[in-house]
Amino acid sequence: MSNNIKQEELETLRELIKDVDTAMLTTVTEDGLISRPMKTQEVEFDGDLWFFTKKETDKYREILHEQEVNVAYVGKSYVSVRGTAEIVEDVEKKKELWSKAYEKVMQTSYDDPNLILIKVKAEAAEYWETGNLTKKIAFFYKRMTGKNTESADINETIELDK
Repeated sequence: MSNNIKQEELETLRELIKDVDTAMLTTVTEDGLISRPMKTQEVEFDGDLWFFTKKETDKYREILHEQEVNVAYVGKSYVSVRGTAEIVEDVEKKKELWSKAYEKVMQTSYDDPNLILIKVKAEAAEYWETGNLTKKIAFFYKRMTGKNTESADINETIELDK
């Protein structure tokens, strides 16, 4: 597949999630799956999703134990992104993504050692456009695992080279 197809698919996903303030992050616990709302970072989507959290949270411990996650967005469309989560403690990256709004909400500053970033590397995304839920488009790229996914009959799968 050409790089243009990858860029086109990433641009489609970027457009679908860019105005959604809150995403639902699903992690794996000992008891099963759990979802919670997370503030979406306003950055150019390149296949990575970024979220702030603190080390004393359950989601931090869950991601240390199991990195497979899902991020769901509801806006002008319904979007589900499956990926691999990674804990990032890079102060420069935290500073880059930080805003005064977080300082108020999280009652801390970007250089707080308890503050961490969750980086989700998207592996597959599906979306349903409102008004036409039967149109289900999936795309997949091998960035982390190199594995192919099985898709249902109503899915269209596009493999993207990194």
